Amino acid sequence: MKSKLLFDETGLKTFALVFDKDDEVQKSLIEFANTNRLADAHLSAIGAFSDVTLGFLDRQLKDYKLIPIQEQVEVLSFSGNIVQYDGRPKLHAHVVVGKADGTAHGGHFLSGRVWPTLEMIVSELPIHLRRSQDEDSGLALINLSA
Repeated sequence: MKSKLLFDETGLKTFALVFDKDDEVQKSLIEFANTNRLADAHLSAIGAFSDVTLGFLDRQLKDYKLIPIQEQVEVLSFSGNIVQYDGRPKLHAHVVVGKADGTAHGGHFLSGRVWPTLEMIVSELPIHLRRSQDEDSGLALINLSA
């Protein structure tokens, strides 16, 4: 993955990230967030995956039903945030991907392998958000009172 700092003013930074072929997005993005000390950021991206795993929350199990897509897809929309949870950056993103036949599939982004590229903009937020465990859903949700 390559990155370029686009904006840096009053402590807020915006980066362009271009993922390389075969990069695993989740791992590469968390490494980037750690290296650049990103605690609170918004992101969006377009590109393509050779395979991707989406998730759909099963309320009863309090876990994600995995939706693996093992084929080349276009990333039509990728939007999310990076917020601290237990002192580490945590990615929360949703993605919509398009198949060759024009059908679209979407859900919570769990993992994806880039092919041939993924172009992402990551912008720091001017506030510090934190996640805390929500007992009802079993998820780490943004806590505005923390």
